[in-house]
Amino acid sequence: MRPFLTLALALLCTMVSYAQKPVKIPEWGNVNKDDLLMKECEFDKDAEAVVLFDVGELVCDISLNIQLERRVRIKILKEDGLSQANIKLLYEHYKNGEDISKLAAQTYNLDEAGNITITPIEKKSVFDTKLNARYSHRIFSFENVKPGSIIEYKYIRKGTGLVNWNFQKSIPVVFSRYSTDFPLELTITSTPFCVLPYHSTSQDKGNRNVQTYEMSEIPALRDEPYMTNEDDYVQRVQTIPISYASGTQRINFVRSWPGIIRQLMEDDDFGLQLKKNIPRTSDLDSALKTLRSPFEKMKTIHHYVRKNMMWNEQTNIWALDGVKAAWKDKKGTSGEINLILVNLLKDAGLDAYPVLVSTRDNGRVITMLADYRQFDKVLAYVKIGENVYVMDATDKHTPSHLIPAEVHFSDGLVIEKLETYQWGWQTLWNEKTLKKRLVVIRAEITDKDSIAGEANVISYDYDRLERVPTLLEGKEKLKEKFFTSQNPQMRIGDLQLENEANDSLPLVQKFDFAQPISGSGDYKFFTLNLFTGLEKNPFVAESRFSDVFFGMNQSISIIGNFRIPEGYVYEELPKNVKMIMPDTTIEVTRRIAAENTQLSVRINLEFKQPYYSTENYEYFMNFYKKLMELLNEQIVFRKKSIPQPKP
Repeated sequence: MRPFLTLALALLCTMVSYAQKPVKIPEWGNVNKDDLLMKECEFDKDAEAVVLFDVGELVCDISLNIQLERRVRIKILKEDGLSQANIKLLYEHYKNGEDISKLAAQTYNLDEAGNITITPIEKKSVFDTKLNARYSHRIFSFENVKPGSIIEYKYIRKGTGLVNWNFQKSIPVVFSRYSTDFPLELTITSTPFCVLPYHSTSQDKGNRNVQTYEMSEIPALRDEPYMTNEDDYVQRVQTIPISYASGTQRINFVRSWPGIIRQLMEDDDFGLQLKKNIPRTSDLDSALKTLRSPFEKMKTIHHYVRKNMMWNEQTNIWALDGVKAAWKDKKGTSGEINLILVNLLKDAGLDAYPVLVSTRDNGRVITMLADYRQFDKVLAYVKIGENVYVMDATDKHTPSHLIPAEVHFSDGLVIEKLETYQWGWQTLWNEKTLKKRLVVIRAEITDKDSIAGEANVISYDYDRLERVPTLLEGKEKLKEKFFTSQNPQMRIGDLQLENEANDSLPLVQKFDFAQPISGSGDYKFFTLNLFTGLEKNPFVAESRFSDVFFGMNQSISIIGNFRIPEGYVYEELPKNVKMIMPDTTIEVTRRIAAENTQLSVRINLEFKQPYYSTENYEYFMNFYKKLMELLNEQIVFRKKSIPQPKP
């Protein structure tokens, strides 16, 4: 199973073009009063702000000097839209790679007489802040901004790097245009990753080629439940160089994965670091001497490195200071620490390799585009028999047998030797490890109209992993986040834990609980959907822009025994049922039986797929609605009818 292959191809190949009249962009400072009077976005009535236009022109000269000239105008509609007046412009300061110049910004308002007023920003309100060793932000904020204002800014960014253009933003966009102007000697390709219609043109003007891409009425890309990185879905154009011709000489810029792998393996900060001899420590050697199982050796080395190495919070694939220096200092980047891990695993005789990955926060890798800059981490990849293990020694919580959640069900590039077939793309996926939760409840309905009892919530694998960071903040935080936040009326007693320190065993959470029940007259009712984490439906939107991404298969089970007070009987019980998604990837069964005042229930829910595409969202949404209705169906009971004496 290759993750998201369909979507990636759709984004890459959907070259829908439409005819449209040329859009004329108003001059700087020329604002239409109707725009200032605008109260809402025509195609998104709930928008807090809207981009009126966003236009950029990327120009390259014969010496391959590149500059982007950009201009943006935004209408503020609501109080929530005021944050749009705070601007951050990213640029590369490393070796003076890029520079931002000719920055101008101003705010437009209507005064009481209906005249347009202009408030430019002051130079002292513009400043730079360093993001990391390579990038910085140019930051500024507009003045005199309120609902109804229009803000506008422009700048020129100079450098040597090409620019990717995002049509889509967190607020709707009325119009966006991106053009490239390059000498004919330089061949580039601008690839639209779009599923929305766009208009494109390409023409030669003298000794230059000009390409233009336009898109109108672009919906906002808002955060959606179970969404991966928004960059995976944003409508955009990606520009890459192909070749440069000068006279009879032609320089090819197109990279291939074999070429990149060779480059990486010969790099002082990557491949050559895998040949370094990491000095072994006596305590690690002592621990390994007694072990015969390859898995136990792997687990021991993994635990040792993550316990003894401190991550400096820098994420990359490189060992810039060298693995030996990092090992000596007991501190390093993610690249240094995980290359140390690979070294030690190989030294112990294990079949271990580095695997290049892109985490959820970094976005999905486009495997058809050969570029190592898509990766933000290197991890350890180990093969033991038929099993594969992926480890990150900067992650203090994920056990050795679990693929880190931030890369689970993603493509990783495993690097070994060029002369073998053992390098290449691998889907980092283990269908046997689930996000699994078992809820066991024994409870009774009291005469004070409440349900009270004891619960055991057993969290396996990724369900355990999800809870560990909160548990480290304290039991009260764990109770609040996972048991009471969705139901403030729930009262949880003392929380007892088992296997808290053993990450290879499920986390057992035991507690007493009490919660009011509802009633009307002689009828009372309670829910079986307790402590599942599925109390509310996150998929109520009729449409969706991004895939639903859970990241792993899931299993949730409820085993419950309930007792109602003497003198009461159950009304007609919910039916035993088995419900299956049309594509069979979701299945739920419910079995209920009652005898006198006792009620036994078992509910099993399985998600057999880690994601659901936007193309199938309607089926998924409708099934999920029925699933929530099934889980939340109430158990109704009433007082027994008292037979009337015969006259």
